Amino acid sequence: MSQALTVDSVVLDIEGTTSATGFVVDVLYPYSRSRFGALLSERSGDPDVARAVAQVREELGDPSADNVRIEKALNAWLDEDRKATPLKTLQGVIWSEGFARGDLVSHFYDDVIPALRTWHAAGVRLHVYSSGSVAAQRAWFRSSPEGDLLPLVEGLYDTENAGPKQDPASYRAIARALGLAEAPERVLFLSDRPGELDAAREAGWRTVGVRRPGEPYYEQGVGDHAQAGAFDEITLFRSTP
Repeated sequence: MSQALTVDSVVLDIEGTTSATGFVVDVLYPYSRSRFGALLSERSGDPDVARAVAQVREELGDPSADNVRIEKALNAWLDEDRKATPLKTLQGVIWSEGFARGDLVSHFYDDVIPALRTWHAAGVRLHVYSSGSVAAQRAWFRSSPEGDLLPLVEGLYDTENAGPKQDPASYRAIARALGLAEAPERVLFLSDRPGELDAAREAGWRTVGVRRPGEPYYEQGVGDHAQAGAFDEITLFRSTP
């Protein structure tokens, strides 16, 4: 269904919304799984790695957990598709390096990049909120099939700098960062997950559920949220204060 909205900012989910879940699960997850061990043994002094390792130990309740135990936990969380912050941090480190080397090129649905360029040209501010780390998001947008899209995006948010994606407080925190705490209705969230859309709406945001055939949440639907099957069904105009 076509949607036309006047907003200041649009916040994008990635997996299932801009990009195929299958690519993440079938390409990125195995890539990170094969490199966890080397990362833990070779990069323990890296601040991001050290912080994530400490968080894994805290989650496990085992402050002395060694690299073997930590890698086992990471792989178990990967199997569960658990949105654990330290897992996403370490995946982000690995994926960033993979994109930089040219091992990986990110996936976007065909309708997404033209829409992002159109919205950006119209003055709508673009942001990302994903369970994947900010580092992974940055690498993802920098390594698209059409080159570096990062100049289109103003802000990147994840579960570490914003909070859990089904918690309305996370969306309120992002609205504050956007300078729209007093006008959350000027923020639009696009996601395929009804729980995330519900949380955003509770925080006062506008919402459109993106339903793409073949995605995990397609059959479930997006509840009573407005919906679109692709980004080219969404027309955005920039609001003015």
